[in-house]
Amino acid sequence: MNKRKFLVLVTIILMSWLLVGCGATSIAETAAAVSAATTEQMVVNETSEGDTAVTTASTAANPDRGAASVVEAAAANAPVHEDETDYVWDSSSETTIALNGDTIAVTGQGVTGEGSTATITAAGTYTLSGSLADGQIIVDTEAEETVHLVLNGASINSSTSAAIYVANAEEVVILLADGSSNFLADAASYVFATAEEDEPNAALFSTADLTIFGGGSLTVAGNYNDGIASKDGLIIASGTIVVTAVDDGIRGKDYLLVKDGSITVSAQGDGLKADNEEDSTLGYISIASGSFDITAGGDAIQAATDVLISDGQFNITSGGGSSSFVDESSSAKGIKATVNLNIENGTFVINSADDAVHSNASIVINNGRFTVASGDDGFHADTALTINNGEINVTNAYEGIESAVITINGGNIHVVSSDDGINVAGGNDGSGTANGFGGGPGGRPGRGQDSFATSGNYFLYINGGTIVVDAGGDGLDANGSIVMTNGLVLVNGPTEQMNGALDYDGGFNISGGFFLAAGSAGMPQGSDSSSTQNSLLLGLNGTLPAGSLIHIQNSSGEDVLTFAPTKAIQMIAFSSAELVSGETYEVFYGGNSTGTASDGLYEGGTYSGGTAYTSVTLSGTVTSVGVSGGFR
Repeated sequence: MNKRKFLVLVTIILMSWLLVGCGATSIAETAAAVSAATTEQMVVNETSEGDTAVTTASTAANPDRGAASVVEAAAANAPVHEDETDYVWDSSSETTIALNGDTIAVTGQGVTGEGSTATITAAGTYTLSGSLADGQIIVDTEAEETVHLVLNGASINSSTSAAIYVANAEEVVILLADGSSNFLADAASYVFATAEEDEPNAALFSTADLTIFGGGSLTVAGNYNDGIASKDGLIIASGTIVVTAVDDGIRGKDYLLVKDGSITVSAQGDGLKADNEEDSTLGYISIASGSFDITAGGDAIQAATDVLISDGQFNITSGGGSSSFVDESSSAKGIKATVNLNIENGTFVINSADDAVHSNASIVINNGRFTVASGDDGFHADTALTINNGEINVTNAYEGIESAVITINGGNIHVVSSDDGINVAGGNDGSGTANGFGGGPGGRPGRGQDSFATSGNYFLYINGGTIVVDAGGDGLDANGSIVMTNGLVLVNGPTEQMNGALDYDGGFNISGGFFLAAGSAGMPQGSDSSSTQNSLLLGLNGTLPAGSLIHIQNSSGEDVLTFAPTKAIQMIAFSSAELVSGETYEVFYGGNSTGTASDGLYEGGTYSGGTAYTSVTLSGTVTSVGVSGGFR
């Protein structure tokens, strides 16, 4: 919700004082580049009479839009430890480790054993099979070579520590033998040599780079803390991996790279995690492909720097889902990055108590299919959010899409929100369930407080795509300016008067596309006079019921607009290339259409049976009829 709705009285007093004591002054507002391809930025200067002028200015004020692609973002990160030799070894020289209940039998070199504990002391290949009721496999070698562990029907339980503990090694590669089922479980309470020690802390724990792959399966029960954890890099190249954990499911401190595989995680903490906060080139998650079913009490996917997703199938639940409450000290986001969040492709079903897709900096969506339900924002980036393509369906959210700069170049976007549908606001607004103002179950539209700063650096750019919004608060809310060059926008806005289907503080320049915002009449706004495409701001003399048609035709009887809103409405803001200056248009309500409806907008067919409301002759770039009150 826009700041001025809470500061109306203060604004009136201040403006009265300024006009009397100081005279009218102009207010400089920056706007946007007309096209995503241009390098210019428009500045909208609003005078005391409400007129606007457009000039050009440097783009230096624009925030960092983030990396344009996964490849570009990955280039700034440290390389992974993977080598082609990781996946090749001489099986003729392997050492076999047979697990026999409470004893271990070793055939070959490089292993020392005591009771149900075996310690691997040299590089090489080691095949594990059988079951340990209470024991441990330790890797402790100084060799600057790789240790290969082949799990071929191995089951290891420990009552005192990790099941597999890589204490020291250059790199460990774990092969899940084709067709094999393997199991690891650690203790609920660890026994450490000294009180100062706190490692290992996962059922599969490595201080070295760790790689897992193969055609078998691995089930991990992290009863103490994490399920699988590496203090260096972690690569999952293939395999079927199922993890439960009392804290984090799968963690690679420096990075977590998933090339492929089927991964199921149920974690009370975070699901997938990379948490190196000391090196800006580390702490990232990169997913090339795979199938992911993640249920997390905290964030489902969380990285200290970048989250980069090229493809995959994702079924994500965080924090108990969109109907759950998360206090302000917790984070339960679906996908969370601190720097770049780039998604190229994939299918995402996300049900999150907190933001579904979140970055503390930038988000770039190049493609993908998203079905999102969130107790807070559907998509949130503190700095910039760009959507170039994809299918986005936010079925339930406090605010649907939010960032300081939002650029929509394409895609098919549907948003249902209890407050603002698309919100241009800077930083982490703390709205929704996180601050307790609403947005969760029973949250009232408009109660979550966005950033109260109106900025010349806040923009909504619409350069293409289809955007359909159903909002309990403002439909499109910009604490700055809006620039639309192309695309189709349909807004079913609020019914309460303290919100508007369209709400901006700077300017709204439209030069192309089809725009329709329908909602309450308490805060009427349309495009401004800097626009080059004509607009109509039309107030009704009553309330048009939900589902009833609003119809506009030109003097030749040709259909310009036939639309059935999903809610009761009192006004519309409409802009289309078919609106011609000097032309007279007839407005009807009710009736029927034989055309084909998509999101309430009718194409083709014949309109009939409606009631004539008014006749409008377009007198300029913006024509207002039946509109009074509100704010401009």
